[in-house]
Formats: sequence, C-alpha cells, structure tokens
Amino acid sequence: MASKKICVFPGDGIGPEVMREALAVLRTVETVSGGRRFETEEALVGGASYEAHGTPMTPDALALAKASDALLLGAVGGPKWDVLPFDLRPERGLLGLRRELGLFANLRPAVVFAPLIDASPLRRELVEGIDLMVVRELTGGIYFGEPRGESVIDGVETGINTEIYTRPEIERVARVAFDLARKRTRRVTSVDKFNVLESSVLWHRVVSEVGAKEYPDVELSHMLVDNCAMQLIRNPRQFDVMVTTNLFGDILTDEASMITGSIGMLPSASIGGKVGLYEPIHGSAPDIAGKGVANPLAMVLSVAMMLKYSFDMPVEAAWIEKAVARVLADGYRTGDIYREGEGKKVGTTEMGDRVRDAVQKTSLER
Repeated sequence: MASKKICVFPGDGIGPEVMREALAVLRTVETVSGGRRFETEEALVGGASYEAHGTPMTPDALALAKASDALLLGAVGGPKWDVLPFDLRPERGLLGLRRELGLFANLRPAVVFAPLIDASPLRRELVEGIDLMVVRELTGGIYFGEPRGESVIDGVETGINTEIYTRPEIERVARVAFDLARKRTRRVTSVDKFNVLESSVLWHRVVSEVGAKEYPDVELSHMLVDNCAMQLIRNPRQFDVMVTTNLFGDILTDEASMITGSIGMLPSASIGGKVGLYEPIHGSAPDIAGKGVANPLAMVLSVAMMLKYSFDMPVEAAWIEKAVARVLADGYRTGDIYREGEGKKVGTTEMGDRVRDAVQKTSLER
C-alpha cells in the first residue's frame, strides 16, 4: 500500500507542542492499522517562517505543500508580530496557502462531548447532543476582495475592504454543504445578510437555486447572520449543516466553539483543492507556549478529519474520535476543560499518551 505524504507546519506558540502529540497519535494509527503508511516532512509557516526567512511563507514551503497529499498545521500568529507590515504578518502565510491551494471550503464541526457538557457556558438542556457542521467559504469575500488597503482620500485617512462573491464561488461551496447534509440529516441553513448587502442577495439566490435544482431531497432554510448569532445561543440544536460566507463563518464558528465548552477541542478541514489542510481552530496561545499545558485534542481530531476527508479512512478516523471520547469519559482534562474536583488534570504530553493508549484499545474492538 502506497504511503501518504503529509506536509507538517508546526506553526507558532503552542503549535509545535500540540502537533507533536497529534503526530504521535498518527503513528499509533499507522502501527495498529496493518499496512497504512504516512510520510511526513516539516516546513515553516507564519511567525516561525518570518523569524527564519523574513517572510510568512517561502516558495519552498509552498512547493512542499503542493507536492503533498495533505497538510497539517498547528497554529500561526501572536502579538509579537502585530507590529509588522500587513503583508509580512504570520496570518498572510495561512491565507496564502488557502489561496494557492484552492481551499475554498472550511469545515468546522462543533460537537459537544458528553463528559464536557458542564464546561459549556450554556445550560445542559441547551447543549446536550449538539453536533453541527459549519461550512465556511474560505477564498472569497471581504478577506480577498479588491480594492483593499489604507489610503488618504480627500485628506481623510481611509481603510478599505471589499466584499465580492461570484456565482461560481457560491455554487461550489453550496454543493459542499448539500453533499455533507446528505450524509447527515439532510438539512442546510444558509446564513447571509441579504436585507442590506448586495453580495448576500446573490448568495441567497444562488444557494436557493443550487438546492432546488440539484438537491431537492435536502431541506434548505435561510437565516440572517445577526439572528443566527442569537439562535446559536438560544437553541443551537436546531442547526445541522450551516453554510455561510468567509467573514460570517469566521465569527460564527468561534461562537459555536465556545458553546461546546472550549475552543481547544475543535478541529477543522479546509478542502476543495487537490490538497486538504487540517488544523485546530484555536490560536497559537503564546501565553502558555512551552509550559506543557496546552490541549492537544483539537489537533488530534484534525488528524482524524484528515484521515476521513483526504485519505478515505473513516474507520481509522473513528478510532481517534472514539479514543478522545474515551479519554474524556475516563476523566482526564487539560486545564482549559478542567473543573475543580472533577476528573484528573493533566498536561499536553499525558493527554497525548492517554489518547494513544485509547486508540490501541479502540482498534482492537473492530
């Protein structure tokens, strides 16, 4: 069986720490799977790349990414680089990867693990059983639209960003959402601001047309983004698959992550091009970097998403997901999900060790 080539970007802050544990879990999968092989090669992106090369992403790093079967990314950025010119900041490396690889759809699941229900800021009856998937358009919208920048117009300092969407961009991300819905409960909620934004008027119309013509078996509803933000708090279980724009998705997915109890628990997948990119949705958390206390589970679960979406290995992905659930059920918690007197507080390395042990046990139950 041919090996899969994975480009590894450890990133900044806690990125290298959580990546180390995630790769160890991947090696455990390799060991117990009976033939699966993964070849990994590391490169720098973000702040680490700037420190070493003076740019957030080098041509060699991009070439390695393009030559791989999938990418794993820790996290990028941090306050120390906020003083840099905009085009040299760590986040530009990530945006460049998304653009160059054509990664137009970002999948962000928000799942509440039963042992962590009480870690959510919402009441138990509101969050129990939450399992939603946000599909965020990733390479269009206000983050990439032109014109953009800062200038002086008629003597007044002016900042400019432009929200642009085309029919093909909307159609392709809508199809991703509808296809996912067919594998779940056949429900899609499209989120926009069509009452005031012309770009959302087109979004609303195109998503409706794609649903009616190509996915008549999937129930489609529409919701304004401000209402959606409220509904995520009032009744999050009403959602299954949500599809939305780049900006709205960025905001709503962070809100959804906190409903689950910790931003340190949620993975993501960026797909659509030849090579998928998998990363936790949390930031680089430089304040705890190097202390051995970071939660590696979002990075570990990102590996599971890679196995599922890039390598068509749903069984092995399920081993990881079940292993994480088992470790949490056994009471192990990193600081971000620990509650005094409930369970055992552990660090990054021990949490990774526990997950690896659980993967071995879970694989034997097949």
